[in-house]
This record gives sequence, C-alpha cells and structure tokens, in this order.
Amino acid sequence: MKAGIVGLPNVGKSTLFNCLSNAKAQSANFPFCTIEPNLGVVNVPDARLEKLEELVNPERVVPATVEIVDIAGLVRGASKGEGLGNQFLGNIRECNAIIHVLRCFDNDNIVHVDGSVNPIRDKETIDIELQLKDLETVEKRLEKVNRSAKSGDKEAIKEQELLNKFKTSLESGISARAVDLNEDEMEFMKSFQLLTSKPILYVCNVDEASAKTGNKYVEQVKEAVKDENAEIIVLAVATEADIAELESYEERQMFLEDIGLDEAGVAKLIRAAYKLLNLQTYFTAGVKEVRAWTIPIGSTAPQAAGVIHTDFEKGFIRAEVISYTDYVNYGTEFKVKEAGKMRVEGKEYIVKDGDVMHFRFNV
Repeated sequence: MKAGIVGLPNVGKSTLFNCLSNAKAQSANFPFCTIEPNLGVVNVPDARLEKLEELVNPERVVPATVEIVDIAGLVRGASKGEGLGNQFLGNIRECNAIIHVLRCFDNDNIVHVDGSVNPIRDKETIDIELQLKDLETVEKRLEKVNRSAKSGDKEAIKEQELLNKFKTSLESGISARAVDLNEDEMEFMKSFQLLTSKPILYVCNVDEASAKTGNKYVEQVKEAVKDENAEIIVLAVATEADIAELESYEERQMFLEDIGLDEAGVAKLIRAAYKLLNLQTYFTAGVKEVRAWTIPIGSTAPQAAGVIHTDFEKGFIRAEVISYTDYVNYGTEFKVKEAGKMRVEGKEYIVKDGDVMHFRFNV
C-alpha cells in the first residue's frame, strides 16, 4: 500500500518527500528535477508504541511503516503524453492514494511553472489531466460493454449504467471520487482503476508565518474541495525541511515551540496518509520485541496473523487480545490476565486499532 506525492513542477514535492523519508530526492529550483519516482518507506509516528516500549522494555522496537512515492511533476497535456505525462499517470495508477501538494505561498525567488501563484488553477490543471485519462479509460471500456449489454447480459447492463454515470461526471469536470455511489457500485468501481477515484489528501504548502493559521490561499483551497471526499493539511514544507536537519529531539521541539506548533507537520501528514490508505495498527509486545503491525481496517484475526507469517493465518486457532487502554492501565500482561481483561477471540473477530495480540496456531 503506497501513497504518491503529486503536484505541478516546483511546488515542494521533493522537499516534502525528503522530510518524510531519509531518502534524499534531488530538490532544486527548476521543473522535473524528479524524473524517476523515488520511493521512501516512512515510519508512522505512534505515541502508543512509545508507551508500550516504556512498559515492556524490549530488546527492540519496530514501528509501522507506510510507503511514499515522489512522482515527477505534471504539466498540461499529460493525458496526451506531454512532458512526462505517460510516466506520471502510470506512476499514479500504481499508488493506492494521492497526496496532492499545492503551492500556497508567495516567493519571487522560486519560479512557478505558470508564472503566478494560484493553487486553484494548479489543482484544476492536475484534475483535468487525470479526468481526461479516466474519460479515455471509461470510453474504451464502454465500447466493449455496450455489445454485451445489447444482448441482455444483466451484469453488462449494470456496468454500462455505472460507466455512463462516470462518463457524465468526468465530462462535467467532476472526479470519480465525488460521484455518489451505493455499496455495490463502490465495489464495482474498483475494477475500473480510475485515477480520480483514489482517496486524496491536499497539502497546502505555506510559508512559515502561515504554518499555524493558514492564509488566503488555504481558504481558497478549502472552498474549492468542500464537495470532494478529501482532507486538507497545512504544512510549511521549507520549515519542515529545516526542522528535519536539526540533530536532537530537544532542538526540534524548541524550533516547533518558537513557531507555535506542538509537533512536526510531517508527523501529522504521515498519520493522515496511513488513514487515507485505510490502514490501522495492532501491536505485539514481548521482551524480545514490541512491534506495530499494519493491516487494512476491517481485517479479521486470522488475516492480522497472516501479516506476521502466512502459517499463522493457515493454522490459526485463536487470538489472545488485550485492548491498548487495559494494557496501559494495568501495566503488565500478567496483571491484565489477573484482572480478567485478556479476551480469547476466534476466526470471526474484527481487529480493532490498538489491540495488543498473541496468536495461537498449528500447522
């Protein structure tokens, strides 16, 4: 599961990527400084993991991670192959969610590809290219489906109706994610692999003075996306880069306090990307290792066990489950058991975010 960072050239994508991961993508004041997509595996900040480490004192701690891809900047005409269009669109298709960076700051020293700062125009530029590509996908699929629908194939008729719904919305400049669908249609849509159906998070890249409160550009973005199923985060990317360069935790905290923030914006962004990908965390806690495991929301206990090893899922017998709150309240696994707060769950159990688990299996 990975999220792709997209945006016009020179809006701060690679600088943001550098903040998010220790991979150093080239960051420079000219378009297309990122040609191949850079992939970073980023630790997900989680105070619960730190608390479990404090209680258990394990030999090692392993956080949850999320994959972030820095994708080359897009220009008008990308849907027809202009610039790095085909590559850009292909890279987005491989991602499960989109982090769209919008320039929301004035700085005469940083060139804007369109000559002026206008985040709504920038957003629309990318939206239009993705919508055009999706329209092409929908029309090609309709050509095939129409023949089957004419013969009375019920499944083909359902697909035809849904494709026509998307065709109408895309032609009106409305992305697939904003189309009102029922549960069956949502499931059907997945097979279409539409670029504009992917969940999206808008990052308003602001100057340092606007990091806490936002600015006029941020307000414009909020108004523009209010009808979309999307989230917005305000981030001073250049400032975050400066914070990331500081050696000690104490120095970073002092810097954050000076600009009125309680934590680094990239930490909030990573957690937001994790949520955007429909992921959650469960924990295993022992003296050898305290570890956060990543699973899709709605996973059953055997599916969660399978993330550790496929044999755990195949031979699943039961899961011993402690809620994170109970673990913290009682302080040790022994005291939790003593208080009768450890639950035994079977194959149907839906894992909750923060569960501390042991699996019993037999292969």
